[in-house]
Amino acid sequence: MALRILAVLTVILLFAGSALADEPVYRAKNKYPVLDEIKAARQVGIDARDSVRAAVEAEWDDRQQAVKDAKLALRVDWSKIERPESPESFLRQLWHTPPTPQYYTGTCWAFCSLSFVESEAHRITGVEAKLSEMWIVYWEYVEKAMSRLASYGHTPVAQGGQDHGTFEVIRKYGIVPRASYAGVFDADGRHDHALLNKELNAYLTFVLDNGMVDIEESRRAVRAILDKHMGTPPEDVQWEGKTYSPQTFASKILGIVPDDYVACVSRMNAPFYADVLLDVEDNWRRKTDYLNLPLTDFYEVIKKAVQDGYTVAIGGDNSEPGMDGQFDTAVIPDWDLPAKAINQGSREHRIVNGETGDDHGVHVVAWQKKGGQDWFLIKDSNRSSRLGQYEGYYFWSGDYIRLKMLSFTIHKDRLEGLGG
Repeated sequence: MALRILAVLTVILLFAGSALADEPVYRAKNKYPVLDEIKAARQVGIDARDSVRAAVEAEWDDRQQAVKDAKLALRVDWSKIERPESPESFLRQLWHTPPTPQYYTGTCWAFCSLSFVESEAHRITGVEAKLSEMWIVYWEYVEKAMSRLASYGHTPVAQGGQDHGTFEVIRKYGIVPRASYAGVFDADGRHDHALLNKELNAYLTFVLDNGMVDIEESRRAVRAILDKHMGTPPEDVQWEGKTYSPQTFASKILGIVPDDYVACVSRMNAPFYADVLLDVEDNWRRKTDYLNLPLTDFYEVIKKAVQDGYTVAIGGDNSEPGMDGQFDTAVIPDWDLPAKAINQGSREHRIVNGETGDDHGVHVVAWQKKGGQDWFLIKDSNRSSRLGQYEGYYFWSGDYIRLKMLSFTIHKDRLEGLGG
């Protein structure tokens, strides 16, 4: 019996010992020095290969930059051009606020058309007001974003626009002085909408791609993005000790009636004196109320308006070799196209083949005759107008306007009596 009990205890002890021996434990991972040596040797080869490629890439980058730096721009010999001496040489400058840069944005349309509105307000009521370009831009972004969602992606949300955008915003939202809304957080006041556009378009793409279109909810989200980058627009306007709504400020104080302004073009692909579509991306509303004028009327309306005290917002192409910011001047040189050859056909040819594009908007604020040529003083927000001696101004020849400008906006009174 004792031997049987001893045998049982022995089995139990052996079982217990084996159970304890089978418990898991932690220890350092195995190392494989030979494989590590192979891996290190492999990386040396990769680094050597990549360093050779990096050196070659750097060399080609340097070559390309050197070619780019050495490349010359085809320009006019300005020593041969008789042109205005300075903005002050325009003896009758029409009232306008000082030029303001648009900085790193594509919002020239807002700067030129709102400058035009400022001059119109002064002409109509005598009020001298510096208005907020970014108020216009903010609400136009909202309108573009809502249009993109409502059209399920078929309208663009880009920085460009047309003069009518300013009047549509004034009609719906009113306007405020710049002192009420700068639309920029940076202390230096320099606008930069690159990140704003990236974030706004990413949001709209996400909504469309995921079938989440809800106009009211998206409007709040769009405004939150704009508020983040530009600040929240004010609800009221403080002016000379009184409070106005932005709409009342526009109509009662400034005297601006959006319906009083007409945009004009000069095209051969539609009847003259009829309303037509300006078929460019920046006309994202696809407005078809551009009055189509023959070139003679198109140009004479601009010229006569400025002579009579009306400024003009004008837009078209600014990529010609005859436009040179370092010399504050834009012309059509004879080696490009002689003045006698500038006509309806040569103008149309450049629009159709893409030489004349919808690049830029400016504000015409004065006229003079010099050297047998019409010259116009142009107020400009673009970077090129700050390269020369007169920051924010250009001298444009009449030929440049006749050949290269796509459209202009003017008070409807200046179009009375026109017709076929």
